[in-house]
Amino acid sequence: MDMGIAGRKALVCGASAGLGLACAQALAAEGVELVIVARTEAPLREAAAALTANARAPVHWVAADVATEVGRARIFAAHPSFDIVITNAGGPPPGDFRQWERETWIAALDANMLAPIAIIRQLVDGMMERGFGRIVNITSSAVKAPVDGLGLSTGARCGLTGFVAGLARSTVARGVTINNILPGTFDTARLAGNFAAQAKREGKDVQAVREARIAKHPARRLGRPEEFGAACAFLCSAHAGYINGQSLLLDGGSFNSVF
Repeated sequence: MDMGIAGRKALVCGASAGLGLACAQALAAEGVELVIVARTEAPLREAAAALTANARAPVHWVAADVATEVGRARIFAAHPSFDIVITNAGGPPPGDFRQWERETWIAALDANMLAPIAIIRQLVDGMMERGFGRIVNITSSAVKAPVDGLGLSTGARCGLTGFVAGLARSTVARGVTINNILPGTFDTARLAGNFAAQAKREGKDVQAVREARIAKHPARRLGRPEEFGAACAFLCSAHAGYINGQSLLLDGGSFNSVF
């Protein structure tokens, strides 16, 4: 299917690896001009080079922390407008809420709620003026199925979800949709790190931890990043203009619910 977005320009955050990179790859395959962003320059350069080798449109990169005003300003100074935006930031560490001070909460909110809102604020009016925009926030399946110990991430991402639910209804008539994708267990380096940390805590073999997680999953496998990227590309497509204000759960059926 031709997504109808060739020649559009996209900002993809957290795009040096994992699900952010998968989204960038899917958009590049559709002929979208990319600006990929991550905090660390070396892996970002490598990702840009790999994308460029197979892209049908230019690929730019900006090393910046989107959770900071300085980082966002660096991006927008070089690239002031976009047709497509994928917000994405790693979640804060797990823990016991009794140990979290106010500064810990503020850091989580800055990264996983306030930064996406600031990006949307910067770009959404221009999108509406031009009559086309696609904003996709990568959040977490924990928004629908909270996990004990992930309160920082869940709290911040739920705040973003609630904000988007209201804003999206005011933008869609001008051609701008805003949606969230809630990933479950995808086979990324981040998930591998989580398995390793769990194995260390529990004194188990990493492979045993991985296999135990898969055995509990209805699909009996982890999600593939390219599956996530394809779903994201469709939400960004010209065909998805009537999908708006939604939180799409991509977890292989792990969340057991009718709705």
